[in-house]
Formats: sequence, structure tokens, C-alpha cells
Amino acid sequence: MTEVQRRGFLTRLTAYEPLTLITLASIAGGLFVLQRLTSEVLEGESFRFDEVILLALRRADDLAVPIGPGWLTHAVDDITALGGITVLSLLTALITTYLLFDRRWPIAIFVFSSVLTGWLASALLKVLVARPRPDIVPHLVEVSDLSFPSGHAMVSAVTYLTLGALVARTQRYPSTRIFVMAAGVFLAVIIGLSRIYLGVHYPTDVFAGWCAGALWALGCWLISKRFIPSRAPDAAAEAENGDGR
Repeated sequence: MTEVQRRGFLTRLTAYEPLTLITLASIAGGLFVLQRLTSEVLEGESFRFDEVILLALRRADDLAVPIGPGWLTHAVDDITALGGITVLSLLTALITTYLLFDRRWPIAIFVFSSVLTGWLASALLKVLVARPRPDIVPHLVEVSDLSFPSGHAMVSAVTYLTLGALVARTQRYPSTRIFVMAAGVFLAVIIGLSRIYLGVHYPTDVFAGWCAGALWALGCWLISKRFIPSRAPDAAAEAENGDGR
């Protein structure tokens, strides 16, 4: 490493140090919240909270019928599909392919591996906690796997937040980066809420899924910020040549 490169590295390290500390503190806080939430679930202390919310979303005279107009159930069913493996797999594949064609090889590979390992982490957490699906109200869609954390909530958070954070790094304007991240957060939130409305997850399942997914995306963003270039090699070379002139 040349002296110029060393100075550039130290400058970037110093510039991002406050942001790094904030990110690490957020990860530590999120891990604490997730640990406490998991402990409450395993001890059964969250059941009353979950029960109240699930019952509040159904008609008192018929628990098989959710509150709200009839079209709302169909809309929620469509929304929950956005967090399904099929949709998320297609989205991840398309964005990875786009980044490859755009010659952003490092970030394309990192996006794909980050999302894939996040999905594996979700499956592992389900097996470790082994919480059955809620039977408080009838399910409005068919489900068969374990409940905690919500796979839709965690996997959608992992996918949309990771893709949003990493793709936002490739954008030039701050307004575009903010919109991309806000869209990812919005999608993760409404997908998680849809699982509660459909009665297939306890609210604490969804909260844990959001927390775990956000932690995973935040950790991936921190790693990419340090080690993964956001621009294509040709674009970076052109920028350096322009600075040299």
C-alpha cells in the first residue's frame, strides 16, 4: 500500500467512525431486544399480549371473520405474497443480475450472499425456538412450519432492507437513496402486519422477525460500507482520472 493509499484509507476510516459507532450501538441494542423478546416467548409471558391483539382483529361473534371490509382481506393476502420466497427469490435474482451487468461484481455477490445467509438464519431461529403457530383464531391462509420468528417478517426485512441499503449506495443523489431505503422499510412493515391480520403469527413473532431482519441488514450494510466498493471499476477509474486532471 502506497503512502497516498494509506492516507486515503485513514481519511475514510476517520470520516465514518461516528457512523460506525452508532451502527454498532444499534446492533448491540437490537440484539438485547431480540434476546429479551425470545426469552419472554419461551417463558410464555407474551401470550396475553399476543392474544389481545389477535382477537381485536376479528369479529367478536365470529373469529373466522376479520374486521374491516371484504376487499381488505384480499389486499392483505396480496401484500403477504410480497414476503414469500418466490417473490423474494425473483427480486434478489433480478437485482443481482442488474448489478452484474452494471459491472458492480463485488456488491452483486455481496447482495446475493447477504440475503441467502439471512434466510438461513431465519430458518435456524425457527428450529431453535420451535414455537407452534397460533391457534387463537382461524388462519386465513394455509401454513405448516414453525412460528417464531415470523419468516415473512424476517426474510422480507432481510431482503428489502439489505437490497435497499446496498442498492442505495449505488445511487448518486441523497433523495434517491432515502426513497430506496424508505421503500424497503415500508414493504417490510406492511408484510409483517399482514401476517398478524391473517392470524398465522403472533405479534411477537413479527416483532422478532423485524428486529432480527433489521439487525442482519444493518450488519451487512456495515460490512459493505467498509469493504465493498459501490461503483464499477471503470466508473471509479474515470472519477480518479477526472480528479487528476
